[in-house]
Amino acid sequence: MRDFAAELDQRKQAGLYRTRRVISGPQQPELVSDGVPLLSFCSNDYLGLASHPDIVRAATDAMPHTGLGGAASHLICGHHSAHHQLEVRLAAFTRRSSALFFSTGYMANMGAISALAGRGDTIFSDRLNHASIIDGCILSRARVRRYPHGDMDALADMLASTGGHKLVVTDGVFSMDGDIAPLKELAALCRKHDALLVVDDAHGVGVLGPQGRGSLIEQGLTEDDVPVLIGTLGKAVGTSGAFVAGPKLLMDYLVQKARTYIYTTAMPPAIAAATCTSLDLIEREDSRRSHLQLLIAEFRREAAALGFRLMPSRTPIQPIMVGDNWSALALSEALEQKGLLVTAIRPPTVPEGEARLRVTLSAAHSMADLERLLVALADCRPLLESKSAEAV
Repeated sequence: MRDFAAELDQRKQAGLYRTRRVISGPQQPELVSDGVPLLSFCSNDYLGLASHPDIVRAATDAMPHTGLGGAASHLICGHHSAHHQLEVRLAAFTRRSSALFFSTGYMANMGAISALAGRGDTIFSDRLNHASIIDGCILSRARVRRYPHGDMDALADMLASTGGHKLVVTDGVFSMDGDIAPLKELAALCRKHDALLVVDDAHGVGVLGPQGRGSLIEQGLTEDDVPVLIGTLGKAVGTSGAFVAGPKLLMDYLVQKARTYIYTTAMPPAIAAATCTSLDLIEREDSRRSHLQLLIAEFRREAAALGFRLMPSRTPIQPIMVGDNWSALALSEALEQKGLLVTAIRPPTVPEGEARLRVTLSAAHSMADLERLLVALADCRPLLESKSAEAV
């Protein structure tokens, strides 16, 4: 039998062991973790909508009419009018012909990718794509070729040397680096080489583009340029679930073929109703994105001045590059002692030697909150220097 205990011990020795926190109360910057009040800078609630009273009210108001559970899969009797209304709303929001409401972003990626490519086909995947994309590629049983992160010359060579059905898949905003994929170049390459382009804009929807419509619309790309858009609703949108949007023909194909859509219970209809309210807020409250951009600019300016190494990101994802696992953990723990929650991200989530603190900013943070983080980072900066000296 496999020695599971030994594997866990190895993770502990390597600084890779993970534990769960128990959060009490609503998700917001000031939260309670294992009974201790902390100011959080590690949530994906980029617009501060996860606890918005209008969205909470929309969910509770819907429940007397919808009930709580989804009760069945979409293809049996679980496709509620609230789900259908949300799909229509998502298609309009993303400027696409049609949309499908999935239970999670992971399931949306796995279901769409594995349905749109199969044995005998080839998938081209950015080397830094999310785990759900990687698993969707594996599930498809297609040949998978990973191209160096954002390297369009390498991808062009791969596409030119490959025949048959080709699918290119990428994150829109990369979840651990915060950078944005070269979407215009990807669309042009896919058009030239007759490849189907799939973009997971989980971290762009709500944050980027006019009225928060995402990375693709920000760059002027249409459904013709990028046929398949995937997005999650549990990040900037503040609710739960995910969607795939694109031409009606492809969405109908996914209804027939996407196993993670077909063989699972539909999400609670009240969540769909609440999501429609959230999309209304996202469209009309540009002030949230404006404030978020001010926070991002201030953080980058001040953190760089303190000597921290940042990534080239203009999104709410602002990694502080550290290097080794133990230094990242030490910095995270030192910040927690000062009442700040900023988690250390370690392999295999990121490559070996690239452990980091993943600072994420939210429109719900105040400038005073950010100043508190920057002061704490300045106080903890010598810790990294001492760790570097120990390593030498």
